[in-house]
Amino acid sequence: MSRALLAAGFAETFGNAPERAVYACAPGRTELAGNHTDHEGGHVIAAAVDRSVELVCERTEGCEAQVVSKGYDPFTIRLDTLEPQAAERATTASLVRGACHVAAQQGGTVGGFKAYITSSVAVGSGLSSSAAFELAVTSALSVLFDAEELPALDRARAAQAIEHDYFGKPCGLMDQAASALGSIQHMDFSRSDRPHAELLDFDFSEAGYAICLVHVGTSHADLVDAYAAIPREMQQVARVLGASRLGELAPETIISHAAEIRRATSDRALLRALHYVREERLVAERAEALRARDMAAFLELTRFSGASSAMYLQNISPSVEEQSAMIALALAEEFLGADGACRIHGGGFGGTIQAFVPLMRVEDFSRAMDAVFGASSCEAYSIEHEGAYAQWM
Repeated sequence: MSRALLAAGFAETFGNAPERAVYACAPGRTELAGNHTDHEGGHVIAAAVDRSVELVCERTEGCEAQVVSKGYDPFTIRLDTLEPQAAERATTASLVRGACHVAAQQGGTVGGFKAYITSSVAVGSGLSSSAAFELAVTSALSVLFDAEELPALDRARAAQAIEHDYFGKPCGLMDQAASALGSIQHMDFSRSDRPHAELLDFDFSEAGYAICLVHVGTSHADLVDAYAAIPREMQQVARVLGASRLGELAPETIISHAAEIRRATSDRALLRALHYVREERLVAERAEALRARDMAAFLELTRFSGASSAMYLQNISPSVEEQSAMIALALAEEFLGADGACRIHGGGFGGTIQAFVPLMRVEDFSRAMDAVFGASSCEAYSIEHEGAYAQWM
């Protein structure tokens, strides 16, 4: 959306045109490699996409935040305290309060404000609307309240802390880092205090492929516990072997202690640890394939990754009865054959699958997916090279 349209939406909502206002934009992200490896100190490949959260905000008298997100119920919160509030857990209000806390920590003078927000990152689309929202609001309020500007990865870590401490979801750092940095990034999370990111210069469209995401219609609203169980079980395995995260252990250590791990944890925990071992190797190999511009190798490795998520990580479907994502994967594999690849996308448990589709077949692929999952369930995305930012209008 253009800034002029955002300003018009602000004026219509609040009854006055913004005078001294801040504009912010943060892209959604797609995970290209590394399914549930980031929270274990592993590696991922992620990219920002051409869908974003945008907002306009300006200061007001008092200590209230008035927030209107187009298409959602407006809300107002008092900012007398910037500490997490139990009553706001798992709400958008918690993210706004957390962003205010970040600005205050960085020396900003936090006070009242009003914000008008729009998003083309659909909730439940698998593009991490929450991370885009966190980065957009955190970036905007840091500028609005004259806080010290944080480097991109530090802003990502601050946004992750908001989701942990305020919203209550124990996410990894990949989503926020991808939104903050932009482009395609090969990320190393072995040092939680200082993750490393390397730009990968690759153009999927030049290689003849589109990145398609198919939203299969499964809601994530009640799946926080299912997501949380994955890092919890992986870290149970790590503790059996004297570590806190799987990334601290050599792959052969995990494999050679499989019997001990089964006795101390569960079969599913062991399988998820074995997925981590396999996926770490596949991330490294896919990064090399992209550096070498070897699309055929990238596709083959992506198929292996998709199989590992289904069989070992087991994050495809939220229940035995609900199998939407598995149906989507089966149909996509039948359609693409050896010409493409598909896998569960992001956190999993329904939601969205990712497919790498030859450009000449995108229209037919989208039509086939839409016929099963509804109009516009399948969309093609481009890489966004600019990460989250904010500036005075």
